[in-house]
Amino acid sequence: MSYDFNRRSFVKAAGITGIAGLAGCLGGEGDGNTLSWDAGGTGGTYYPLSGNFKDILEDNTDYSLQVKSTGASVENVSSLNREEADFALIQNDIAYFATNGTGIEELQGEGMDNIRGVATLYPETIHVITQADSGIESVEDLDGAAINTGAPGSGTQVNALQILETAGITEDDFEEQNADFDTAADQIRDGDIDAAFVVGGWPVGSIEDLATSNDISLVEISGDLREDIRSEAEWFADDTVPAGTYNGVDADVETVSVQAMIATHDGVEDDVVETVTAAIFDNTDDLNYKTDFISADSAQEGMPIDLHPGAEAYFG
Repeated sequence: MSYDFNRRSFVKAAGITGIAGLAGCLGGEGDGNTLSWDAGGTGGTYYPLSGNFKDILEDNTDYSLQVKSTGASVENVSSLNREEADFALIQNDIAYFATNGTGIEELQGEGMDNIRGVATLYPETIHVITQADSGIESVEDLDGAAINTGAPGSGTQVNALQILETAGITEDDFEEQNADFDTAADQIRDGDIDAAFVVGGWPVGSIEDLATSNDISLVEISGDLREDIRSEAEWFADDTVPAGTYNGVDADVETVSVQAMIATHDGVEDDVVETVTAAIFDNTDDLNYKTDFISADSAQEGMPIDLHPGAEAYFG
């Protein structure tokens, strides 16, 4: 006779530490295992949120996380594909591109068929930052500007180039610079660039820091341009940076967003993925970042790729 049971209920009933301790019997890697987790730049949301996940996992399971600062989505998905990382935070559009081998030059060709989804987390808002007195009031005003489009190979760079192209601004029409969020903020502060794209869940730390010492402006992505962006790329959604999110930004700013998500690869044991997933989503009250968005109820909204069986067992 066989019995069906709800593994999510089982994990909750047995306790996270208990199920982690069973990992050796169930095919996992056992007590004291260190899992590698690729995050993003220290000035964005990925890195501190990953540190939050690390604390939750180490408080509730026998696993530990080694969190790595990286160039974010494109770099991270490539690390997963090479199985150099066990988990990573990536954008949902980059996950789709990677698994389908399409979308952007770095991912063109044969799809990364070993990438698996775990959960979607929160909107990653497209911020276009400039100095308040720059005279730049629309994306179209960036024609001829010096723009930091994000770290090389990052999801931010991908999104920036997509948005600029939709606005009719090609790579020949502006001076592109590439650096992480902290460097971009320094460049805005020093007047070395006219604008910077930053993609992250608001408030983004590097922008908060910049706004405390400099008068900044966020450029709206709205109207016909926003409609065109969404029609050309279905992974974008309407979003708004609320008034007061950053010092001196006193009105709502319309823009677009993608989704942040946790991804893994099919070489990670099912029970390891289930234990990590359960630890995070059974303890969302312990999160310090994006607390209004991250929940088990919404964790499959906007999921663009196949779930890992371990995550499916938890959410199923």
